[in-house]
Amino acid sequence: MSAADPYAHRRGESVVTVLGADGRPLADADVVIEQTRHAFGFGNIGFDFIPLANGETTTDPAEVETFGGADPAGLEHLADLWLDLFNTATLPFYWGRFEPRRGEPDTRRLLATARWFAARGVELKGHPLVWHTVTAPWLLDLPVEEIERVQRERIRRDVADFAGVIDTWDAINEVVIMPVFDNGDNGITRLAQHVGQVPMVRLAFEEARAANPGATLLLNDFDLSVRYEELIDRVLDAGIRLDAIGLQTHMHQGYWGEERMLATVDRFTRFGLPLHMTESTILSGHLMPREIEDLNDYHRDAWPSTPEGEERQADEVARHYRSLVAHPSVEAITYWGLTDDGAWLGAPVGFVRADGSPKPSYGALRDLIKGQWWREPTTRRTDADGRVVVDGFAGDYRVTAGGASATLALATGSGIPAELRLA
Repeated sequence: MSAADPYAHRRGESVVTVLGADGRPLADADVVIEQTRHAFGFGNIGFDFIPLANGETTTDPAEVETFGGADPAGLEHLADLWLDLFNTATLPFYWGRFEPRRGEPDTRRLLATARWFAARGVELKGHPLVWHTVTAPWLLDLPVEEIERVQRERIRRDVADFAGVIDTWDAINEVVIMPVFDNGDNGITRLAQHVGQVPMVRLAFEEARAANPGATLLLNDFDLSVRYEELIDRVLDAGIRLDAIGLQTHMHQGYWGEERMLATVDRFTRFGLPLHMTESTILSGHLMPREIEDLNDYHRDAWPSTPEGEERQADEVARHYRSLVAHPSVEAITYWGLTDDGAWLGAPVGFVRADGSPKPSYGALRDLIKGQWWREPTTRRTDADGRVVVDGFAGDYRVTAGGASATLALATGSGIPAELRLA
């Protein structure tokens, strides 16, 4: 990583030989090079768009599970804002809401939503396959051995059903506290207490891997203390393969700042695995008091976004993304909510206000993702051999000449020379 360019490790360059439709090099010709997608994962949750993808925008929300809180009437506008900025979507697979009645999973609607995103060039992640919160209430009627069996079956079923559309999963969520979770009885905590943490992780990963060998599987947690590091050590020592480590950063008590954030990230680089910032939030209103230990314990009757808070959020969001994109181990950042409607704890975390208007934070992030880190359409001329340099942030590019075009996946670094045949 260059001191002069903190994002040098995100950039690529390739000498491309441009071929015409006849297969001959297009010599001394003007070509237009434009970026169409980032390789880096700029994500957000896609919960709000389940009604839109399923044609349910006029359906009474009480009749369907929406998972989100956005006004159905405004979803087309909200989708335009979402799709203009993000390239990866996390969809909800909370067992208690995905399959509230045994044997009746919401597969059809979630699959339609995943396909809706995929058709728009968005990659998908499912969240989560195993978690002790929002779990199926009917598990409480089962003995622990039966809980394990149906949990395994659930993983195999859902990973197989969505393979090819959703190939990335938070395989298991918040294992650090799973055996000691005391916020009400649930089947998954019972199972974790019975078998232990590492066997729970093994269960999740081995079943998901068997159902989709090519899947990218994450261990995900909000507890970023040494306890999480110790768990990862034990998981890896047990021979369980992790594809990436998920780090949650819900900053309801205020932005951590670059120094603390990067120090936290650095601690997890020792595992040599890609790091995904799976759940990031920064508030645009009142901050939760620092003395609150469990964020779920804090409640407000109203928690509005404020003008001062929005200016603060815009500055902090830009700082947050700049520092993490500059870190070579970070592969993806998923923000947890586009709007304040339906946000976790009712907090003003979104980039878009309840009335559908973007906050300053939306513009600040767009200036980075589609501005400073984006290749706008650029005209270049091929040499006598039809060669031209394509360079910029790693991702997908389109090369066009005379109404014909072809696409190129630009990797980081100086890539192998490529040929593109325009059609």
